[in-house]
Amino acid sequence: MQLTAANLHAVKNLRHGFFGREGGVSQGVYASLNCGYSGDDDPNCVLSNRSIAMDRLGLPADCLTTVKQVHGVVTHQVKAPAPGRSTIEADALVTDRPGIALGVLCADCAPVLIADPQAGVIGAAHAGWRGALHGVVDSLVQAMIDLGATACDMIGAVGPCIAKASYEVGPDMRAAFEQTDPEGLRLFESIAGSDRYRFDLKAYVLTRFARLGVADTQALPEDTHGDQHRFFSARRSRNRGEPGFGLLLSAIALKDETSVGHVRTRP
Repeated sequence: MQLTAANLHAVKNLRHGFFGREGGVSQGVYASLNCGYSGDDDPNCVLSNRSIAMDRLGLPADCLTTVKQVHGVVTHQVKAPAPGRSTIEADALVTDRPGIALGVLCADCAPVLIADPQAGVIGAAHAGWRGALHGVVDSLVQAMIDLGATACDMIGAVGPCIAKASYEVGPDMRAAFEQTDPEGLRLFESIAGSDRYRFDLKAYVLTRFARLGVADTQALPEDTHGDQHRFFSARRSRNRGEPGFGLLLSAIALKDETSVGHVRTRP
């Protein structure tokens, strides 16, 4: 399964996809399109799954570049494809080079894909609540600006992640927002009869985009936690005591030298 965002899909010569868990070769709790190396899945299966995803985008398998995600805010600039397991610690990637697919891996956290069609710059980010709160979206947008992009020309999308209805959190998380970003408190909804809340991660990521001047954004409605057949979910697997969980790939790429805006050959 491959989902797309309407605003990104409308950009000529830009390829992107938010992949579900179906259509791969992994087995057990990783069945079937697990694209993450962090668990105990067979690395050969992960490699095959990544190849399957790239084939669906019409791209070669060795163009996919990912990073070692750490729930931080660092953005890595990609100048050449780096397929396979990465040791670079970051949670966002940017490039202005055609032929590179930027990939992020999630299983409840929010995958973010973004492009500036005028500048020919693309980016991707893994945004859990910690990363979003501490500025991973801000870091991504600034890294794109450093490559010549402009916030008002950017088009962004938030892919399938845990939805508000499924995202029950404790007072410690709300306290973190109260200390760091009080404006985000409006996205916490009290659960009657408890000290718990429901949090809208998708809306929060969109809020961070809006503050940065990125207006053309959208969030896909799917809930990774609530749809076990189509999506992996870290929270669901942990609640069930399962020994592991797969990771969902989201990827974006510029097609070729003339794909977006004034993309040029760079040394």
